[in-house]
Amino acid sequence: MTNIYGMSRVDLENYFLASNEKKFKAIQVFEWLYEKKSQNIDEWSNIKKDLREKLKTDFSFDMPKIIRVEKDTLARKYLFELADTNFIEAVVMFHDYGTSLCVSSQVGCNMGCSFCESGRLKKVRNLETFEMVSQILQIEKDLNMRISSVVIMGIGEPLDNYDNVIRFIKIINDPKALAIGIRHITLSTSGLVPKIYDLMDLDLQINLAISLHAPNDEIRSKIMKVNKVYNISQLLTAIKDYIARTNRRVTIEYVMLKVVNDSKECAKELANLLHGLNIYVNLIPYNETNHLEYQKSSPESISEFCKVLKDNKINVTVRKEFGGKISAACGQLRSKEVKE
Repeated sequence: MTNIYGMSRVDLENYFLASNEKKFKAIQVFEWLYEKKSQNIDEWSNIKKDLREKLKTDFSFDMPKIIRVEKDTLARKYLFELADTNFIEAVVMFHDYGTSLCVSSQVGCNMGCSFCESGRLKKVRNLETFEMVSQILQIEKDLNMRISSVVIMGIGEPLDNYDNVIRFIKIINDPKALAIGIRHITLSTSGLVPKIYDLMDLDLQINLAISLHAPNDEIRSKIMKVNKVYNISQLLTAIKDYIARTNRRVTIEYVMLKVVNDSKECAKELANLLHGLNIYVNLIPYNETNHLEYQKSSPESISEFCKVLKDNKINVTVRKEFGGKISAACGQLRSKEVKE
């Protein structure tokens, strides 16, 4: 049965038209689902009873269940159990400027980045659109507050679940649904070059973040399998084309791994690679995990790396660390649950 939280407003308009109903019914349904947060169709007083019964027959209203929450001062990590007993997770981060949510797009991940806990347990399946939308709705309900920005950077490679992710973006951006501004939505990819071109053709004006994590192919191929398919040269061409087509700045994500990619030489090489591009670099302190051998770069190394980039006129920030008291590494909480 189709889950109603995976239906866009256009999908619902077409459904009602096919049922010989007025398409404005779609707006009414969206208002009940997203504005009034009602799953009880019997409350939907402006929709006639026979149509409410038809909706009950044609759609599921089920959502993944929150089964565990880990809390820190500035973050909460949620573990969800899906209907097929698989697990995913999402992380809320509390900022001065609002509340952001990092959502998962797959159960597991096939990208095989060697430093990433998510990829240690291989991809089981793509998440359906409603399973991504539900992460936001369930967490808003738990917190009793609005999520103001969304990052598709949890478990999975979003561009490996392209169609469902694009529908998810359109639903949460819809002013009659969650009304999250398009420039408050970030998609993070390890670098699936053909899908980056598909994305730029849509001209969605979202924020695009590229997980680069190395200044050359030798290092990147060791830590990211995707580089053996789409190397840095191909990825850089796609980034340049994306910037030219969308006129949007691209974020370059760079996780700081002790000894692996955090030397001054790496910083200089990265600066040369990115010189002149409309990008900014986000240096990410690594979240260590018991299952993987990588270690976090020292604060001194991160500071020195950052200084080299700044001295070479590269826009750079160091990501604020969240979740020091929770299973902060992406996929870590799911991994615990699967083991148990």
